[in-house]
Amino acid sequence: MSLFRRKRTDIHFDPNTQQPAVRRSICTGEMTVGFIDKSTGRFTDLMRVDSQKELEAFMKQIGAEEIRTIY
Repeated sequence: MSLFRRKRTDIHFDPNTQQPAVRRSICTGEMTVGFIDKSTGRFTDLMRVDSQKELEAFMKQIGAEEIRTIY
């Protein structure tokens, strides 16, 4: 349990302009979920996830069946 962690409930996802993605660190394995802008290719991070269960909850929240992994 983290002292400063809060759940994000205000996620705005537009599938026409954004693609969901998870960015993983090669060294530590830390995962950050966010969106890739389809026009610019820029990654915008939303929050850190610590487990596969949290990643699946994020995917369910935005209605995505698959998610792109970038390193």
